[in-house]
Amino acid sequence: VDAPREPDLCALSETELTHAPAPQPAAPSAVQTGPAAASAAAGVEAKPASNKPAHAGLGVLAAAKKGGKGKKKSEKPDRLTAATADRHRLYEAAVQCVEAEIDFIDQTFRTIRGRDALLLREDFCGTGNTSCEWVKRRATNRAVGLDIDEPTLQWGRDNNIAALPEDRRGDVTLINRDVLTPGDATGADCILAMNFSYWLFQKRSEMIAYFKTVLESLGDEGVFFLDHYGGSESMAETTDVRKCRDHLGRKFSYEWVQHSFNPITGEMHCRIHFTFTDGTRIDDAFTYTWRLWTLPEIQEMLSEAGFKNVTVHWEGDELDDDGEPTGEGNGEFTPSTKGTADPAFISYITAER
Repeated sequence: VDAPREPDLCALSETELTHAPAPQPAAPSAVQTGPAAASAAAGVEAKPASNKPAHAGLGVLAAAKKGGKGKKKSEKPDRLTAATADRHRLYEAAVQCVEAEIDFIDQTFRTIRGRDALLLREDFCGTGNTSCEWVKRRATNRAVGLDIDEPTLQWGRDNNIAALPEDRRGDVTLINRDVLTPGDATGADCILAMNFSYWLFQKRSEMIAYFKTVLESLGDEGVFFLDHYGGSESMAETTDVRKCRDHLGRKFSYEWVQHSFNPITGEMHCRIHFTFTDGTRIDDAFTYTWRLWTLPEIQEMLSEAGFKNVTVHWEGDELDDDGEPTGEGNGEFTPSTKGTADPAFISYITAER
């Protein structure tokens, strides 16, 4: 499942969407409700908010066009309410920006390997939104998604895969399978563990076992992609609210709640709520129980699992007209060995076979 990230990878509305400073993760808690569950697969996606918004402007929703003289005006969609809303649609609108994420994956793999990636495996895939975006990029691209929540997978087949051109639907396969036992889902150029979904593994031995499984599943030139959020605010018990619009332009608010954090074990409980303009709300649309892992820990475990060239990709600073940092991120992630002590940040990690 996914969780929130402070700087959303895409702003849904250039003028009305405010990015909250909280993370948006992707894996549901071990006792989660919804797309993602305990053990090894999760479902929906979200990422934490950081004080550095990753990408603004992507996914901007255009206002419905009005017909000209003599034509009927397009009908205004019904207002969203808790009774009519689809939590998966809301999640995809509020948390995900698959266009920006696939841009990073595609360009980074090309930089590392000098060629285009073809086969992508999305672990904890939920609705398979990222997998569908991958196959849209090139006619040769194929994707496999693994998750243990069958209702969420079926939603993805009925909505995201069904929305692809008919001749491309067979290029995405969503499988109800634990990521710890991927079976024949091997040989991938890229394997993704995004939206902090892999944080559902709270023990070092469990995380290393998962990383080793990924390593064995990659093709000869395969690259593992993960995301991460951190900073002092990642340990705070806070609530961040952001105004959003769904795929039809209807308004709603997204709440990312870091409900509790245990500094001794690193265990955190997070929740996603949605509220609507009529005053109704969906509480605990998605819940997560994770361990807050640090970047040094993740890098060490990846190396211990056998990966080579483990690299952190740090987000750059947005600059004002005078060339001074604004305190926000610029959405550009570059290989780095030194970051700044931001109260909230998002980064990517790559690890090569």
